[in-house]
Amino acid sequence: MSNTSGPNGQVPPSAKSAESDTQGDLSAFLSTVDAEPPEPSNPHKQATSALVLGAVGVVYGDIGTSPIYAFREAIKPVAGDTIQTGHVLGLLSLLIWTLILIVTIKYVFILLRADNRGEGGVLSLYMLARQAMGRRSLVVLGLGIAGAALFFGDAVITPAISVLSAVEGAGLVVPELVPWVVPITLGILVALFAVQRQGTANIAFWFGPITALWFVVLGGIGLWHVIENPAVLAAFNPVWGVRFLWENPGLAAVVLGAVFLAVTGAEALYADLGHFGRRPIMIAWIVLVFPGLVLNYLGQGALVLAEPTMAAHPFFNSVPAFALPALVLLATAATVIAAQAVITGAYSMTLSAIQLGLLPRMQINHTSHQQSGQIYIAAINGALLVGVVWLVIVFKTSGALASAYGIAVTGTMLVTTCLAVIYVARARILPLWATALIAGPIALIELAFLASNLSKVLHGGYVTVIMALATAALMVSWWRGTQVIEAKSIQKSVPLDTVVQSLAKSDMAEVPGTAFYLTPSRKVAPTALLHSLKHFRALHEKVVFLTIETLRSPTALPEERVLLEVIDDRFTHLTLRYGFMETPNVAHGLAHARRAGLRFDVMTSTFFVGRRRPVVTARFGLGQLSDRVFAMLTRVAADPTDYFHLPRDRVVELGYRVSL
Repeated sequence: MSNTSGPNGQVPPSAKSAESDTQGDLSAFLSTVDAEPPEPSNPHKQATSALVLGAVGVVYGDIGTSPIYAFREAIKPVAGDTIQTGHVLGLLSLLIWTLILIVTIKYVFILLRADNRGEGGVLSLYMLARQAMGRRSLVVLGLGIAGAALFFGDAVITPAISVLSAVEGAGLVVPELVPWVVPITLGILVALFAVQRQGTANIAFWFGPITALWFVVLGGIGLWHVIENPAVLAAFNPVWGVRFLWENPGLAAVVLGAVFLAVTGAEALYADLGHFGRRPIMIAWIVLVFPGLVLNYLGQGALVLAEPTMAAHPFFNSVPAFALPALVLLATAATVIAAQAVITGAYSMTLSAIQLGLLPRMQINHTSHQQSGQIYIAAINGALLVGVVWLVIVFKTSGALASAYGIAVTGTMLVTTCLAVIYVARARILPLWATALIAGPIALIELAFLASNLSKVLHGGYVTVIMALATAALMVSWWRGTQVIEAKSIQKSVPLDTVVQSLAKSDMAEVPGTAFYLTPSRKVAPTALLHSLKHFRALHEKVVFLTIETLRSPTALPEERVLLEVIDDRFTHLTLRYGFMETPNVAHGLAHARRAGLRFDVMTSTFFVGRRRPVVTARFGLGQLSDRVFAMLTRVAADPTDYFHLPRDRVVELGYRVSL
C-alpha cells in the first residue's frame, strides 16, 4: 500500500494537492540522482583567521556569558558590609584555576586531540571508546546515553539562564522594567526558537564579530578595575583557593557549585571540533577568550573589594551609569548567541543519537546549502521551547536557576572524562599509569564539583536530574526495543541466498523496471520482499537490495560511501554508508551508485519499504513499561520515505506486526 493512501487504502480528500507535491518531490529526486553527487565540504580549508572568529562566536558563546552570574553567585554566601580580602582572593583563585585545569588542560590541550575523523563531542568519544573496547559494552553505552541525556538538560537550561541574566541587567538601567523581566525574557526566547525553522546562516555571520567584541569589552572592563586594585593579581596563587576551602568547610559545597558556573559551555569546545578544527579553537581560547574571562573576574573582585555593596550585581555595576545601557544590550546579544549555539548543538546531538540507534527517526530539515551541519529538527525545537519557557516561569530569576545549572554541566564533564580514560587506556595511547596520573586529579576535581551541585537537588537541581532521567529512559527504551525487534526478525528471517536461488528457478511473472528493497542486513531476505511475493506473486526484472549502514565514524569517506555487490543478472546488493553525524539521503547515494556502475531508470523504479509495528505482550514490570514507550515512539517516528529522501509516489510500504 502506498504511503499516500488513507487508513483503509482510500485516497484522502487532499489527494489532488498531494499529487502536485509528489510530482515536485519526484522532479527533485530525479534531478538529484541524475546530477553529479556532491563532494563533502571541508570547512578547514577556510582561512585560519575566519575559523578563529567563527569559533569565538559559536564555541565560546556559552562560557563567555558566565561572568554575568558566576562570580555573583560565588560571592553571595560571603557577601556583607565587610567582605574579607581573603574571601575574594580565594574565590577568584578558584575561578581562575578551574578555567586552567578544566578548560585549558582537559579540553584545549587533551580532549581536542581525541577526535573521531576530526569530529568531537560526547557521542563521538563514545564511539571511539566502543571501538577501542573491540566489542559492545553496556558500561560504555550507559556512559554515552548519560552524557547525551545530560547535554539535552544543559540545552534547556542554558537559554533560560543566559537570556534571563542579561535582561535582569535592564532592571538596573530602568527600575520600572523589573516586573517585566520575565515577560521580556519569554518574548526573546520565543522569537529565538521561532526563527530556527528558517535557519541561522544569514545572521550567523555576525556571531563571531559580536562575541569577539564581547570578550574585548569583558577584558577591558576587568583591566580597568585591576589597574585600580592590582592586589587581586595575587589570586593566581592557588594557595588562596585552598586556604578558602580549608577555612570555610561549611561554605565549600555551596561555593564550588557556583564556581563551576564559570566553565559552563566548556563541552562546546569539544563538540564543535569538527566545525572549526583544533588549531582555531586553541588560538581563540589562548589569545582572546581566556584573557578576557580572567581579567573580568579579577575586575569584579577588585570592584567588590573597593565597594562591598556592589556584590549584588558585580558585573553590571562594574561600568559607569552612562555605559550600562550599552553593556546590557551587548550582554543580551551575547546571551542570545550563546543560546543559539546550544540549540544548534542539540540538533547535532539528536542527529548523532538517531544514527546510533538511541532515538527514533525525526524529520530533519537542512537550512543551508553551503553547510551540512546547519539543520533544524522541529520536534527538538518544540521540546526545548516548552522546557525553557517552563523554567523561566517557574524560577523567575537567574540566581534561582543557577542551582539547577551545575548538575548537567558537571555530569556531562565527568562522563566525558570516563569515556576518555576508557578510550586512551584500551587504545593503548598511553600506559595505564600515565592515564591515571593525568585523568585522576581532573576526575577528583569534577567529582568535588558534582558533589557540590548535588547538594542543590532540593533547591532546583531536581530539574536537571528529572530531565536527564527522562531523556535517558527514552533512549534506553528505544535502544532496547530495536534490539529485541532485530533479534526476533533474525529468528524468523530467511537467508537471502536461499531466496535468490529459489527465485532463479521460478517462473514467476516479471514486472518491467527496477525494485529497490530496503533491508537492514545483507544476509537475510527483506521482509518487504517476502510479503510482496506472497501478495503480488510477481517480481521486477531487476531487483536491488538496498542497505543503509551507519558507520562508527562521524562521516563517510567518498570511497566508503557505496558498496556494490552483483549477485547475478537480476539481483544486486547496494550498501550506502553514512557517518553518525550525516543525514541519510538515498537520492545522493544513488548518484554515487551510478558512478560505481549501478544501472537503473528512476521512472521505472519502485522502492519497497517494510514497516514493523511492535505489539506489547509483556503483562507487567519495567519491561512492559519500556515496551510501551518503544511502541509509542515508533508511532511518532518520522516516515522512512521522508527521512531517507525517497520519492513519495515511487514508494510501496508493506506493514507487519512484531510481538515484543
